[in-house]
Amino acid sequence: MEQGCFVYMVECADGSLYTGWTNRLPQRIAAHNRGRGAKYTRSRLPVRLVWAEAQPDSSAALRREAALKRLTRREKLALIAAAPLSEEPASQ
Repeated sequence: MEQGCFVYMVECADGSLYTGWTNRLPQRIAAHNRGRGAKYTRSRLPVRLVWAEAQPDSSAALRREAALKRLTRREKLALIAAAPLSEEPASQ
């Protein structure tokens, strides 16, 4: 059985938002900050985790990521404001 996954948003140093998914959230954020994450974030370091949501598997995570990427910046900011990030993302 596949372990749970996370869909997440990070805020880049330039204020832009990046959305992705992973099954190892702390390691993925660290990879972004080492310049080993997505090409988009490499020139916008450091990044800061601002939102995360647990998903049951990679298929669900990919679907949720795609839906989030279709949101406007304003909608993403509203989502972040509505669900403040705690120290550890809560699983659903």
